Amino acid sequence: MAALPLALLGPHDGLLLVDKPSGPTSHDVVAQIRRRFRIPKVGHGGTLDPMATGLLVILLGKGTKISDRVMGHDKTYEATLRLGVETDSQDADGRIVAEKDAAAVTAEQVAAQMQARLGDQMQMPPMVSAIKIKGVPLYKLARKGETVERPPKLIHVYRFDLLDFTPPDVRFVVECTKGTYVRTLAHDVGQSLGVGAHLVQLRRAKIGQLDVARAHPLAELLEAPSLDGKVIPLAAALPLLS
Repeated sequence: MAALPLALLGPHDGLLLVDKPSGPTSHDVVAQIRRRFRIPKVGHGGTLDPMATGLLVILLGKGTKISDRVMGHDKTYEATLRLGVETDSQDADGRIVAEKDAAAVTAEQVAAQMQARLGDQMQMPPMVSAIKIKGVPLYKLARKGETVERPPKLIHVYRFDLLDFTPPDVRFVVECTKGTYVRTLAHDVGQSLGVGAHLVQLRRAKIGQLDVARAHPLAELLEAPSLDGKVIPLAAALPLLS
């Protein structure tokens, strides 16, 4: 993005860090911000599934021009998977397709499978995703019960650590490149352990240097009289995305 003269930047040109609750889509949040504060140009820097919570970067005004910069950064997530149950979407929003007894699985076995997934790897995107095949989002095909071939994507996992093991639930943290499906990582761990698994909780903690600790809860934002003091101006945002 070419440098913009500061004199041409308004108070709503920049980034707004939102702590998204579970339930609304990322598009819903964009629409709510646009409508509440009457800002014509609003976008976001990376989708969160409706079930997911945490850092959603809202791009305001001329901030929409740096969407690629935001989306290109590595991500950090805190999440929980549940052993013994598989779903068609690989998360809790899906339909249960298989159940197995996971009582014999140990924390050491889970941690070993996580460590085995560090580094470069090819990941198969789930059918319930927004990736398009011949112009059609995969999730629309999945709703019809269709399964189609889709090309695997190169991802990199920097960190995949077990935080807590309370069977059948496994809480973990993962740091990864853009485009990584954390629910697919959870699914694959379950497959390798022979019991299946699905994601029951996902929270995005970081995008590059942007941290959810600086984010504003959506409900509080929508009740605020204005966005004064809440928008990160482009001049301050760009160094965080270098």
